[in-house]
Formats: sequence, structure tokens, C-alpha cells
Amino acid sequence: VQLQASGGGLVQAGDSLRLSCAVSGRTISRLVMAWFRQAPGKEREFVAAFRWNPHYADFVKGRFTISRDIAKNTVYLQMNSLKPDVTAVYYCAADSGITLSTMSKDTAYDYWGQGTQVTVSS
Repeated sequence: VQLQASGGGLVQAGDSLRLSCAVSGRTISRLVMAWFRQAPGKEREFVAAFRWNPHYADFVKGRFTISRDIAKNTVYLQMNSLKPDVTAVYYCAADSGITLSTMSKDTAYDYWGQGTQVTVSS
């Protein structure tokens, strides 16, 4: 399974971005897909996941939406009303053995994309 993340960039506060994660090697309908992020000097943290339905970290607070297009075998993370505190490298991850209790743990995922940088300026 290979994951290719894209869509990051440098934007201003209040802007929106849509990250994409294109998957090859297995259909995403058989995978739990997730987004994590890692800010400078911080540990990687869970952002959102799509199992049978979307799940979000508490800090998302309605600003992000995870979705998937099975026909394109791609998962998206729509990020709105961006603030500088979301600046980080965003990674997509996938695994078939994820449960509700492991969904937010990066160690539970076997497959990772290369990361895409999101930088929000004030």
C-alpha cells in the first residue's frame, strides 16, 4: 500500500486548504484512513480519521472535514478558517486493523504518506 499526500502550502490566516491522500495497492474502502500532523518540536498528533464515519480530534472544532472518494481511492482533509496554530507537516496514514480505541494512535498504522507542509501566516 502506498500513500501520496499533497495539497499543502503557505496560506494566510482565514484561508482554506484541501489536502489529498491518493492510495494505491488497496481500496480505501477496506482501510481506515487518517490524518496526523507534526508541528516543529512537538510529537505527531491525531487530526481525523475515516472508519465507517468521520472521527476528529477535539481541537478540530468543526474547522476540518475528512472525506473519501472511493472511485478515486483518495481521502481528503478540508481545512477551513485556518489559523497559524495549525502549521505543521500533515501525514496521511492507513491500516486495516484499526479500532475505535486505536484510531488516534499513530503506532497503530502501518502505512504512511510522505507528509505535506501546511504553513499559515498571521
